[in-house]
Amino acid sequence: MLGPKLEKWCIRSWQKFAGLAALSLACSVVQADVAPKQPILIGLSTDASGIYAASGASERRGIEMAISEFNEKGGVLGRPVRTVHIDTRSDPGTAAEIADTFISEHRVAFLIGAVHSGFAAKFSEVAQQHGVIFLNTNSSSPSEAGKNCHRTKFVWDGNGTNFTKATISNAVRWIGKRWVLMTHDYEWGHSTAAVTRRYLTEAGGEVIEELIVPEDTADFSGFLAQIDTLKPNVVATAVGGQGLQLLQAHVKQAGREINPAWISNQQDWPDVWLSGKQELFGIFGTTWYHGFNLPGVDAFIAKYQTTYPDAAIPVPGNVFYNGYMATRELLRAVERAGTTNNHAVIRELEQLKVSAVDRMQHFDSYMNPKNHHMQQTIYMATVNPSPVDDNDLFTVISHIAPQEITDQSGPQTCVLESFENTPVYEP
Repeated sequence: MLGPKLEKWCIRSWQKFAGLAALSLACSVVQADVAPKQPILIGLSTDASGIYAASGASERRGIEMAISEFNEKGGVLGRPVRTVHIDTRSDPGTAAEIADTFISEHRVAFLIGAVHSGFAAKFSEVAQQHGVIFLNTNSSSPSEAGKNCHRTKFVWDGNGTNFTKATISNAVRWIGKRWVLMTHDYEWGHSTAAVTRRYLTEAGGEVIEELIVPEDTADFSGFLAQIDTLKPNVVATAVGGQGLQLLQAHVKQAGREINPAWISNQQDWPDVWLSGKQELFGIFGTTWYHGFNLPGVDAFIAKYQTTYPDAAIPVPGNVFYNGYMATRELLRAVERAGTTNNHAVIRELEQLKVSAVDRMQHFDSYMNPKNHHMQQTIYMATVNPSPVDDNDLFTVISHIAPQEITDQSGPQTCVLESFENTPVYEP
């Protein structure tokens, strides 16, 4: 750094004696020294249309709020953080093309997003081929940290195994052994149903039927007729996005919300909010709730409402939370590593530990280095019969430590590529 006085002298003198080679060199040094640093560019693979459009918008807000907090403090490693977004449309068929566009055309440093597990699986294959770190913020298929794991991919949502382990044994004991599964016909639905079947059998229950639900299903009356005939004790659903909203509406209209009992693998806050309390029933899982009486929650809500005063959803939920937390920890890891080099950042993320206070959860969290799945508190909830306000839709009935609901099969089916077989990437 030549200093502010020399810089001013250079600029004035350059205007008078532009032909002098030595002065030209001095000015070039000054200009290079004071030039702004290259931004860190992050590609956002979030849905703006399709069955997960509401969740895509929510996780994008979470990602961008975390980024804004770093930029308010001067960026990361002295570099501003910028984003480029492509609508993933809940369509796995677009995954490889979108990933290639982000990497080859935009030269992003990192990739964040993906709700649809089928999209995430194909998207992460391309990311791994180039060595680009991809944070899968909201896909909850067990296969994402299992057979579809990669050295460059990190999975931040609770998965189907976590939620299933949190519910099944008690449900078999207190509700009944005869279960029907409703399975969305793609990767998340099938892998979650497989886990449910396995743990249900271990708990002494049985699957009397599995109903496969096409992703574009709008009329669930035929499925409800089959359930009436089968007379199960429990219906366990792995149906997401707009499909879950429509299913809930049909169940309520038919008056079937109490008998049989309904257990949903997870209820994402954007879907719940759009459906409204009148459509909410049964028992379901989540990773976070704005009604927690925990340190930091009130400030987090206030920051959300200040940042997004016109958002259709007035309070943050689990999808926003997952996007925010993943992005925050990525940028912290870059700061600890002192570089955007992918190998260095991966090593930082693999040893990540976050306190319960910092996560605004009930138990400490940690990244499993064997399959890159964030281990965190899992919550079981139901509809709140006595809400304190219009946003208070949940009653959280239990919180389970990550050690109790860890997906043991994930590290067994996951084979992470070696660092030697993961390209070095630092655009």
